[in-house]
Amino acid sequence: MRLIFMGTPAFAVPALDALVAAGHEIACVYTQPPRPAGRGQKLRPSPVQARAEALGLCLRCPVSLRDPEALAALAALGADAAVVVAYGLILPPAALAAPKRGCLNIHASLLPRWRGAAPIQRAIMAGDGQTGVSIMVMEPGLDTGPVLLHSALPIGPQDTAGTLHDALAALGAQSIVTALARLDELEPRAQPAEGATYAAKIDKAEARIDWTRPAEEIDRQIRGLSPHPGAWTMLGGERVRILLGEIVPGVGAPGTPLGDGLTIACGSGALRLTRLQRAGRAAMEAGEFLRGLHPGDPSRAGAAGGDTTG
Repeated sequence: MRLIFMGTPAFAVPALDALVAAGHEIACVYTQPPRPAGRGQKLRPSPVQARAEALGLCLRCPVSLRDPEALAALAALGADAAVVVAYGLILPPAALAAPKRGCLNIHASLLPRWRGAAPIQRAIMAGDGQTGVSIMVMEPGLDTGPVLLHSALPIGPQDTAGTLHDALAALGAQSIVTALARLDELEPRAQPAEGATYAAKIDKAEARIDWTRPAEEIDRQIRGLSPHPGAWTMLGGERVRILLGEIVPGVGAPGTPLGDGLTIACGSGALRLTRLQRAGRAAMEAGEFLRGLHPGDPSRAGAAGGDTTG
């Protein structure tokens, strides 16, 4: 098929690769314009732009798709369909109608659960046992279009937003190739109103750990925000991002360090912090973190101490 591809982050790259490998003709790739990044604030192309350039594909980076000129250019491509993966720009009705068979979206949840911006993080934080990918026919509403295909994936007890992101990106790539191959036989199914939930964008305030909550909830918060933006607390007088932990037995006032100083009492139970990141440093395992707090002093390497109430 002759396709338009619309995507921006790394999550979209496996789908682009899969479509090319399946022999589809990519008429053009649309992605968001380069953004300032890093300490020098130099313009950095999106992962999709970098991949499209490496593949030698037609590339467009419009700021908006609402003006008549951009819409005319889109329609002039004469595409059979558009594949949209975390593009980040609103597609007006005229853009949705430009491809002959419409726009198909790869969404990282089992719709109608977790419509919106942060479905991967919300699924983990809510304690869902499974998630997956939905191939949806786009319409003007937010992730409300009829679904062509669901592909489910279990959420394991050690899954983080990072590991689930990679697994769902690969699953989405497989699913869109399958959906396009079966497009004539798949029947779009309207999403039921029952079970619909909204995956709101992660707010910075949600990253601060409240140790009065049960250990199970804090564990899900940590995994759902790992590696970015990272849940955080105060350890040894400094703000530290917590990237992974494990639930362990323990009793104490919430926020109190127990034993080695990296086991923290929660509202119920306790959590041992196993992967941490200090400001301006690379992520590290618990032992390395403790050595960094007390270099050259083995007698103190077993206690982080400090206020963990925030």
